[in-house]
Amino acid sequence: MRNVFLFIRRYFNFVFFVIIQIVSLSMLFKYNRFHEAAFMGVAGEFTGRISEKYNKVEYYFQLKKTNEALVNENAHLRNLLKQDFLPPDSTQKIVVDSIRIDSLERFRRYLYMPAKVVNNSVTSQSNYITISRGLKQGVEKDMTVVSSEGIVGTVINVSNNMATIMSLLNRQSRVSSSLKKTGETGTVEWDGNDPQVLTLRNIPKSARVNIGDTIVSGINSSYPPGQAIGYVTAVEAEKSSNFYSLLLKPATNFFNIQFVYVVKNLQKEEQDALEKATHKQDLQ
Repeated sequence: MRNVFLFIRRYFNFVFFVIIQIVSLSMLFKYNRFHEAAFMGVAGEFTGRISEKYNKVEYYFQLKKTNEALVNENAHLRNLLKQDFLPPDSTQKIVVDSIRIDSLERFRRYLYMPAKVVNNSVTSQSNYITISRGLKQGVEKDMTVVSSEGIVGTVINVSNNMATIMSLLNRQSRVSSSLKKTGETGTVEWDGNDPQVLTLRNIPKSARVNIGDTIVSGINSSYPPGQAIGYVTAVEAEKSSNFYSLLLKPATNFFNIQFVYVVKNLQKEEQDALEKATHKQDLQ
């Protein structure tokens, strides 16, 4: 307390001047409309700039929650896409116990489950991605994985709460694909060198291919049809065959991938059982 009194005594004149100055300015701004308006304008601009800076900082620290919310919303929207449902055969009208069956009902084929990437590699010839979603969250081996931009890879190992994905940037990866514009089919693979370059093989030279054309997953692929794989950057004619080799830029940016969607084919077991029975009949 003694130090406080000593401070006031030493700087009394300065403190008194500051107090009088504040009182004078407050009276000036309060009883003079012009000065009040000018002060409010300056104060509003100053506080606005402070608020803008604060909001930017706050927004930066809220990006994680924002990204997670967007991923969950995208998963919900993907699960509503028309192409993820298969309509039944409506060429016949089925009536059971006089109850009309709606032939326009659609059956879901693909289910999208969001997942956070916790580990990712792009510099190896055998690149893998680890996600924080596993058996307890519905992930199974051989499920495909996509991003908001395009395909990512295939689940090869699963634990209770995590899963490992063989990335598209893996020399063992093969994806059945097609030209989005004309429909010719081929196989996309990676040679293990440049992570920005994929190769699409077995495209016939009769196909009309242009730089920038989109390559998507085909109907023979384990991925949902129409998922972007890459974009044509170069067309190379193979001298010893009637096919093109197309160089592609991957649709998915594997350098900064943070969220993915694990795709569950709800009709896979039925399709596999049917095809297995068909092959068994051919062998008999």
